[in-house]
Amino acid sequence: GGPRDGSVPPQEYSIPPPVSQGKWKNKERVLIFSSRGINFRTRHLMQDLRTLMPHSKADTKMDRKDQLFVINEVCEMKNCNKCIFFEAKKKQDLYMWLSNTPQGPSAKFLVQNVHTLAELKMTGNCLRGSRPLLSFDPIFDREPHYALLKELFIQIFGTPQYHPKSQPFVDHVFTFTVTDERIWFRNYQIIEEDASLVEIGPRFVLNLIKIFQGSFGGPTLYENPHYQSPNMHRRLIRLSVAAKFREKQQVKEVQKIKKKGTKVLVAEDPTEVVFETPAEEKPVEIQLVKPESKPIVKDKKKLRKIQRKKQKKLFRTEGSA
Repeated sequence: GGPRDGSVPPQEYSIPPPVSQGKWKNKERVLIFSSRGINFRTRHLMQDLRTLMPHSKADTKMDRKDQLFVINEVCEMKNCNKCIFFEAKKKQDLYMWLSNTPQGPSAKFLVQNVHTLAELKMTGNCLRGSRPLLSFDPIFDREPHYALLKELFIQIFGTPQYHPKSQPFVDHVFTFTVTDERIWFRNYQIIEEDASLVEIGPRFVLNLIKIFQGSFGGPTLYENPHYQSPNMHRRLIRLSVAAKFREKQQVKEVQKIKKKGTKVLVAEDPTEVVFETPAEEKPVEIQLVKPESKPIVKDKKKLRKIQRKKQKKLFRTEGSA
């Protein structure tokens, strides 16, 4: 029984219509995959990035024999225009390629200090598929190569608005900080109560190697002068250990030579013989008579028996007299 003109009485209220989600315009799709030979930590990191980025796609591992520019065709088949490719070498070195396919540019990094979501140090949490804030160091606006990387990071890590798999919430932030000529990636949860940050993970450090004009190749736009390859780093460590060993050997040889060397004779000291007392000279005795020969008795018991017999004879002679 409300009014017939359709107006809402003052004591009632109408439920507002649902807010339109808008149209998905930014069709960024990121292909995240790797080469063969990666370890478990890299595999977990790759899975963490796929979890945090709802606009990502996965693919099977790429064979080592294939050239890197083949990835452009893989991205085209998967309908992706961005790519994160993990390349493993020597089962211990991990490289990451960030590329805008198929025109470029692309950047190659050495990945260090990887920590994944599953580690207990990370106590934060966020909604699966929520859109992140991207926080950049001020140096990204000063240097031209960092400005290019910033745009690449924004297009790859930023979840497109109104993406079908994303959630319309902002509850975590990706930070890109430049320290010690490296880019430090961190993921923090934003706590609503006091806007404090708790780390979620994953975390890793990107050491820039080169920026290429094309996708996975082409002319070099920038080369990092501070970059040192892992092979060179390990070689310098081996050389330093070898140098320490050689130094120890040289010290031992010098000590041996010192021990073998003749001692330096000190000139005679006149005060050395001051307190020496001359010994009394004994008179020289000249024996003119040959000394009596003593009976050589090998057995001591026999000698004692002979002595007893002599004593008995003496005793008898004295008794008879």
